[in-house]
Amino acid sequence: MTTWQLQEAKGKFSEVVKRALSDGPQGITVRGESVAVLISRAEYARLTHPKPGFVEFMRQSPLLGLDLDTERPSDPTREMEL
Repeated sequence: MTTWQLQEAKGKFSEVVKRALSDGPQGITVRGESVAVLISRAEYARLTHPKPGFVEFMRQSPLLGLDLDTERPSDPTREMEL
């Protein structure tokens, strides 16, 4: 992440914005202390977009509607080799 001093970032704001679009987040410092980060709108949307819950995730599955054999024997016990 490129870091800019606040005064420099103010003077070159359009360059800072262009770099946020092409190179990723741009840090801004005041008196050597990191105080802000400028990110692109796309990155902001990605970070703030709510992730779907489990049920919604399953509904969007490409396997939705696939006929799976899920039957199990109804016997209360089963044989196992030890």
